[in-house]
Amino acid sequence: MLLKTFGWSFAVTVVGLAVAGVLWGWQGLAIVGILSILEISLSFDNAVINAGILRKMNAFWQRIFLTVGILVAVFGMRLVFPVVIVAITAKLGPIEAVKLAINDKAHYQELVTAAHPAIAAFGGIFLLMIFLEFLFEERDHKWLAWIEKPMARLGKLDTLSVIVALAALLVAAVTVATNVAHGGGDKTATVLLAGVGGLITYLVVGGISGYFEDKLEDDEEDEEDEDEAAATPAKKGAGAAVGLAGKAAFFMFLYLEVIDASFSFDGVIGAFAITNDIFAMALGLGIGAMYIRSLTVFLVRKGTLDDYVYLEHGAHYAIGALAVILLATIKYEIPEVVTGLIGIVLIGLSFWSSVVKNRREAGSGDGAEVKAEVSSGV
Repeated sequence: MLLKTFGWSFAVTVVGLAVAGVLWGWQGLAIVGILSILEISLSFDNAVINAGILRKMNAFWQRIFLTVGILVAVFGMRLVFPVVIVAITAKLGPIEAVKLAINDKAHYQELVTAAHPAIAAFGGIFLLMIFLEFLFEERDHKWLAWIEKPMARLGKLDTLSVIVALAALLVAAVTVATNVAHGGGDKTATVLLAGVGGLITYLVVGGISGYFEDKLEDDEEDEEDEDEAAATPAKKGAGAAVGLAGKAAFFMFLYLEVIDASFSFDGVIGAFAITNDIFAMALGLGIGAMYIRSLTVFLVRKGTLDDYVYLEHGAHYAIGALAVILLATIKYEIPEVVTGLIGIVLIGLSFWSSVVKNRREAGSGDGAEVKAEVSSGV
């Protein structure tokens, strides 16, 4: 199971480190290794969130997530995306932007860093919406009940998450955006525009995927009713398989890719503290992204989120923290180690809470069985 799921990640690691050693020597090997660890530490919560979505999809779309998805993650977000940002902000053609990234790495780094306020606002608001939608939803299991119970009651107001996100964006625009750390100057308009773009992207992609998911569930319920009436269980299975591979799965895949893009923003910016070579950056972050995807599939196939019910809670709180940190980094320098540790600690605490809950329920179950046996014996 472990080798089957992580086999490609191991292979990519060996090839990637070998390429780094050949091209840049021991120093390049160390840089790529550090970048891989950085990406894994920053994106572990991403794997948990992705697993919660991916488990709704069939094996075919899980393979798409590991193949096409990894190409988008590595070449799209870790290599092409920074170059596109430079081309747009510096008003350069794509070829000129690539030449700049290769021949004038210091200036290229300055341009990517100068675009950080827009990137942080877009990604921060998108991730904040994910956290708020989770927090305001009524759930069977509550980890921090003193927070989640009142928030679920407030969540009956459908537009509350949008209101809170817009309020957070306005606060960011009039505080951290007025004198930014990256590039200097007033970036209020840029932050507002990018933040609204992140909100619209979430509403469009999340709304479409949610619509098709709800439609799929309704169709399955209708088919179940028809199958019960016609006594043809086989028909039900066939219909469900087609539905899971249709539009619902496609838009959920797009939703996953946008989530991954939002998570990758801080990793790409943070990587410039280690290297400004776009190829070394893509290689190191790509290896890390491959492990995150393999971990996502592993969590799905092992049923980990069903066994440890608070993991999703911890991951979403980590997302909320990351969203706030992204908005704060518009003005303040926050070390990547802080971001990574916050996510790891929150997920670790939620995992331990899940273990305690499982042990407590197992103990209660054993006690009930003993009582039943004693009663039966008497």
